[in-house]
Amino acid sequence: MKKIFKNLTFQVLTAIVLAVIIGVLWPDTAEEMKPLATLFINLIKMVIAPIIFLTIVLGIANMGDMKKVGRVGGKALLYFEIVTTLALLIGLLVANMVQPGAGLNADTLQKGDVSEYTAKGEQMDWVDFFIHIVPSNAFKAFAEGDILQVVFFAVIFGFAMATLGEKVKKPILDILEKLSQVFFKIIGMVMRIAPIGAFGGMAFTIGKYGLSSMIPLAKLMLSVYITMALFIFVVLAAICRVYKFSLLKYLRYIKEELLIVLGTSSSESVLPRMLDKMEKYGCSKSVTGLVIPTGYSFNLDGTSIYLSMAAIFLAQVFNIDLTIWQQITIIGILMITSKGAAGVTGSGFIVLASTLAAMKTIPLEGLALLLGVDRFMSEARAITNLIGNGIATIVVAKSEQEFNEEKYTQANLKLKKKTPGFKSTQQTDF
Repeated sequence: MKKIFKNLTFQVLTAIVLAVIIGVLWPDTAEEMKPLATLFINLIKMVIAPIIFLTIVLGIANMGDMKKVGRVGGKALLYFEIVTTLALLIGLLVANMVQPGAGLNADTLQKGDVSEYTAKGEQMDWVDFFIHIVPSNAFKAFAEGDILQVVFFAVIFGFAMATLGEKVKKPILDILEKLSQVFFKIIGMVMRIAPIGAFGGMAFTIGKYGLSSMIPLAKLMLSVYITMALFIFVVLAAICRVYKFSLLKYLRYIKEELLIVLGTSSSESVLPRMLDKMEKYGCSKSVTGLVIPTGYSFNLDGTSIYLSMAAIFLAQVFNIDLTIWQQITIIGILMITSKGAAGVTGSGFIVLASTLAAMKTIPLEGLALLLGVDRFMSEARAITNLIGNGIATIVVAKSEQEFNEEKYTQANLKLKKKTPGFKSTQQTDF
């Protein structure tokens, strides 16, 4: 019994259930719990930049072969583009089939203020985004926690380290390795309060928006959740089969991270843990260090599904009959804009706003209809993004022969020991 109470999965799950109960019964009190989630996420963000930097630098410097680094990065970006485009197309297809916005009257739906997002969306320029990747000040990139800029600086730093002689490189690598251990130790300490963070995030969501706000847009929410589930258990499962590893075993391995994301609605809250866990699952440090941080900006499967479905939903609400070419244009614009708002707060709304502004067909004001339920769909987006990034890491690692099958087997054996009733069968081994 003591083992159960000490288990992080049990603690987070219990915290989420309690948060939902308090959010329903005492919404005002629940809404005041937001600082708990903010505190936890801030503690994680405090070490994200240095952990990403150290992981990438150590990975590149130890890899040695610069051609291999370029090949890993190229494979990762190609994979990201193919899978996210597929996610956009699936979202578009389901939205056209289910038609979640058909029959809804925009005048009767609850609206929110989205002026902040629409203003940023109208100003967003993908050229500026690419310029922004290169930091004008490396220290500022760390201070502001800009993941893309930190990744860029880390890659440059890693390349420079790899070209140094062994006498110069080795002592620096030893220091960086020890620093890395310290930061991961900090993450271990911070994760002890993960249940509190999950409780605060979920309580605030239920308390502020209320379960009743979901009813008018329940069809859209249900469509989004089912589509993401199908994407995970059909599309991603097929990828897992091709590369000969189990989706279900992988999901069991990251179950604690999935619950934390469910509570906090932020995949960033588990980024450092994913770096550590994917390495322990068999992926090499170099591949993990390059793919995971880059994936957080470029491999947003859940966000892609949501964006394409939301755009079609709004067209249906306003009775706008989009032609096939207009829908293809939406996909084309989203392929660019979904990357351009990576790492920006409220990026989903900003991307959607920039897409609608570019289309000039669907009213930008329609975004206000989604504000009330967006928070309830953010968990699904974050979870799908998290799952997709881990799978991308395994795929790239396997394609580079940088996947340790022994570590993979050991990790799954540990899962078996923790759960005696767990059985792996041919039928469920996705």
